[in-house]
Amino acid sequence: PFNGNKPYPDKQGTLAQEKTWLRSWTDETYLWYREVPTTLNPANYVKAIDYFDVLKTSAITASGKAKDQFHFTYPSVDWDALSQQGVEFGYGITWSRAPGTSLPRKRVVAIIEPGSPADKTGLLRGDQLITVDGADYLNANDSASIDKLNAGLFPEKEGETHTFIFKRDGNNVSANLVAANVATTPVQNIKAIDTPSGKVGYLTFNSHNSVSELQLINAITALKAAGVTDLVLDLRYNGGGLLYVASELAYMIAGPDSTTGKTFEQTQFNDKTPAEAPTPFFSTAYGFSAPAGQALPYLGLKKVSILTSAGTCSASEAVINSLQGIDVEVNLIGAQTCGKPYGFYPTPNCGTTYFTIQFKGINNKGFGDYADGIAATCKVADDFSHALGDPAESQLAAALQYRNTKICPGASAGVILRGEFITAKLEIVRPLAKEIAIYSKLK
Repeated sequence: PFNGNKPYPDKQGTLAQEKTWLRSWTDETYLWYREVPTTLNPANYVKAIDYFDVLKTSAITASGKAKDQFHFTYPSVDWDALSQQGVEFGYGITWSRAPGTSLPRKRVVAIIEPGSPADKTGLLRGDQLITVDGADYLNANDSASIDKLNAGLFPEKEGETHTFIFKRDGNNVSANLVAANVATTPVQNIKAIDTPSGKVGYLTFNSHNSVSELQLINAITALKAAGVTDLVLDLRYNGGGLLYVASELAYMIAGPDSTTGKTFEQTQFNDKTPAEAPTPFFSTAYGFSAPAGQALPYLGLKKVSILTSAGTCSASEAVINSLQGIDVEVNLIGAQTCGKPYGFYPTPNCGTTYFTIQFKGINNKGFGDYADGIAATCKVADDFSHALGDPAESQLAAALQYRNTKICPGASAGVILRGEFITAKLEIVRPLAKEIAIYSKLK
C-alpha cells in the first residue's frame, strides 16, 4: 500500500505458519539464539506478535538491566513511511520525563517538530504536562484516568483530537492536539558560535533517517563555509537509525586524514551467519536523499564535543565509538548514553516488520562493549529554560567551556524519551509515541 496502493504479493498463511517462520528466523539470525528458551509452546500464544515477544534472551547485563531491550515490531506500512520518508505519527513532540514510576509524574516538552500539530498550537520546549482530556497526569492512579492518559498520549488514528493542559512560567496553557503524520526535520539549529578561541559549529541531530543524509551534508557544508574550527554535535534526543548515515557523519567530522583505511564498524554475527566486510568511513553519499557518490564535505577535526542523554543510542553511539576508535578526542557533555552496540535488519512478514538483534558492532580498535552505555565526560542536566542551540543552554554552555578549560560545571541528568534505540546497516529510528506505547505506557 505504501508503494502506490498496490496489494502485497504475499499469500495468506495460517497463524501456525507465521509462528513457525518466527522460530526458524530467530534460530538462524538472532545474535543470542542459544539463549532463547527451547520449551516455548507456540500454541500458547494467540498472536504471532505475542510469540515473537518471548523469542529472546532473558539474560541481564552487569548493571542488572535486560541484555536485550530492543526487541519489537512495527506495522510494515508505518515502518515504510518512517524509513523512506521520515514520517512519524503523533503530535510532533519529543518528551523528556523523570525516571522511575513514583508520583508525582513529570513529563516536559523537549522538542517541537516545526510545522507539526504541537507547533501550530504554540507549544514550547519546557512546557510541563499537567492533564490529558481532564485526567491528572501528575498524580492519577485510577484505571479510568490512566485509560484517558494513554489514549491521549498514544493516539491510534489520524485526526484524533485530545485536550492537553501544560504549565508554563506558572500559568496553565491549553492545547487541542490533533494526531497526524508528521514530516520530521532531523537536522536543526545549524549555527556558528563566535568564541574567544574561534568559531564553534553547532547542530541538533535527532534521527539518522534517510532524509537526514542530505540535511547533514548541507549543514557541514554551511559550517565549513563559516570557518568553524570546532563542533558541538547535539545527539541528546537521537535514538539511532541508519548506520551508513552515522558513518558519513563521522567522516564529515574527522575527514580523510584520520579515516582513510580505517574501520567505522565491524559487525559480529552469530556462528551461523557468514562474516561481512567492515563498514568503512564513507567519504561519498550512499544515496538515501543525496545523490549517490557525491563527495562529502568534511571539517577535519581532531576533537569534538557531543551532547548526550540516556536517549542517545545505537547509531548515535556508533558515531561516538567510531571516532574514539581513530583517536579523535570525544567529549560527552550530558548523561551516560543508552547502551546499544547492537543492530538488526528490519524483516517484514505478513504486514508486520520484525526487529531482533542480529549483530554487535565494534570500532577500529575492536571495542564495542558498552551495553550499559558510554559514560559522560561531564555530567550536565538538560536545560528546558533555553532553546536548543542557545549558547546559554546548560549543556551547550558546558561544552563551550569544557573544550578549552576541561572544567565541568557538574549536575545530574534526566531521562530523555525519543525513538527506538536501534541501529543497523539500513535502519531508521522509531517514533516517540510508538516507543512509549510499547515500553512506557502508564500502568
